Amino acid sequence: MEIRWKDVWLFPGMKKINFIKTVGSCIRYCWVLPVSCIGIVLLPFIILSGGAVKVAAGVIEAEGGILRFLLSRRRFFRIDALTIGHVIFGRNRDSLIRCRNHERVHVRQYERWGPLFPVLYLLSSAAAMVRGLHPYRDNRFEKEAFRVSSLMETTRQQGPRRQ
Repeated sequence: MEIRWKDVWLFPGMKKINFIKTVGSCIRYCWVLPVSCIGIVLLPFIILSGGAVKVAAGVIEAEGGILRFLLSRRRFFRIDALTIGHVIFGRNRDSLIRCRNHERVHVRQYERWGPLFPVLYLLSSAAAMVRGLHPYRDNRFEKEAFRVSSLMETTRQQGPRRQ
């Protein structure tokens, strides 16, 4: 019986875990935690206002309640979903499902840039505006999210690729 150093059991009878993968996940969550805490603070207000919160694939998803008001009452545009660290907020269930892949790309961007991401996002929007472009559609992070999420949708619709 061969035991690899990267596979460990935490407690007898528990499922074997990949140690390297687990440490990597912990580092990613800690790197984004300062921003995620902002989103986590809002969760009780969403629940108390009739919204729902669940954890899906390592991300907290919140929908409904006060979010219907907060995300739909913007002056120039309506927001269907918004990501703050590892927390995704959706106006309602349909908007959360529709925007899930796009928002998960933003979660990966948060994992890459950590607490710097909100500043970099705003700077990218400002740079687009200075060049006379649209601050949302021409934001480099939004372009990446639209590109990757559309690839995810295309791959999912076609099914797994054969070699």
